[in-house]
Amino acid sequence: MDRFECLACGPLASRDPYSPFCTGCGEPLFIAPGVRSGGKVIHEDRTLALEKFSDFLPLDSIDPRLSLGEGLTPLLRLERVGTALGLAGVYAKNEAQNPTASFKDRGTAVAVQKAVALGIRRIGTVSTGNMAASTAAYGARAGLDTFVLLKEGTSMTSLRVAGIYGPRLVAVDGDYGALFRTSLEIGKKLGITFMNSIDPYRMEGYKLTAFEIFLQLGRRAPRTVFVPLSSGGHLLGLMRGFADLEREGMISAYPTFVGIQAQGCAPLVRAFDAGLEKYEPLTDIRTIAHAIANPTPPAGNAVLRMIRERDGLLLAVSDREMLDAQRELAAAEGLFCQPESATTLAALKKLAAAGLIKERDGKDVLVLTGSGLKTPGLLESAPIEIHRVPLEGLEAGLARLF
Repeated sequence: MDRFECLACGPLASRDPYSPFCTGCGEPLFIAPGVRSGGKVIHEDRTLALEKFSDFLPLDSIDPRLSLGEGLTPLLRLERVGTALGLAGVYAKNEAQNPTASFKDRGTAVAVQKAVALGIRRIGTVSTGNMAASTAAYGARAGLDTFVLLKEGTSMTSLRVAGIYGPRLVAVDGDYGALFRTSLEIGKKLGITFMNSIDPYRMEGYKLTAFEIFLQLGRRAPRTVFVPLSSGGHLLGLMRGFADLEREGMISAYPTFVGIQAQGCAPLVRAFDAGLEKYEPLTDIRTIAHAIANPTPPAGNAVLRMIRERDGLLLAVSDREMLDAQRELAAAEGLFCQPESATTLAALKKLAAAGLIKERDGKDVLVLTGSGLKTPGLLESAPIEIHRVPLEGLEAGLARLF
């Protein structure tokens, strides 16, 4: 039996299985850290990510048939980007290498494993795109009846990508924040387990990224970890992953976490800068970064609490800064990520320019959460230079480009 805890209220005796929130204060719930006789170990000889880190997951067993090969994504050193900043240890954790091209697959994999183990047959999610595709794919893999709710106005690309997996796809006209909570209420009535962004089992899956970074850096924690910030579940999962490693004595220094929002939708950055314990929801959203444009992040207050407890930072970057960073990652390092992912480089550049990151040999990790191929609409306006020459003038034309 899994035990749950709330950052504000402490351990809980019971919870509503259809809700990720504490019944006492309404804040997100987490799986309480378990105790394993002899301590927890990382099984580096195992093939699947869930099996390698099984000691740290709330799963009694792992069914490999439910896996799509999630996790174990590359950690790539960004030599040109780092050199330009005077830093020798800038790395990108490329989450676009997951089965549906985003980090969401880690959380979905754990949530679906748990759902199948509990005999749940109907699952669902509320999403702006990435989580829709991920939940639909893993639902199909497990043979579950899957319901995907997207906000009316979601791009046809996102709808088609999720729809190809055969879920029950529903476009909902209404407030996205209200849709999140309404889905939980309706799910309880209809027997649909909505594994939304801050589902406690989903957040457990995000811990795997922390464990992989630890191994890929030679069993060391990085100096800083940069993470795009929307609902807050991904950032909290990563932070709790490194807390697990710290608890087991595997790391001696906890990394500094930097959560990044778009300037056009930054409720948590505003609250952080103002020294507030709780954020104020926004009504006016002005950003191209739709995947992190969350005016009412359900784990927002928990993020503020954990970031402060761990001496982290919250920053906002402009659309121009993230687009420039997206192009730099592609042109300098061969990594084409979503604009939301590129907020990580934009934030690193801000901190480096301010002299807040200056020791050359530290390890700084940018978590690139998804592939740029998920936002084809932005490519239509992307500036590119094309040199046109006739076939008979090709040699001279190429020579002029040297």
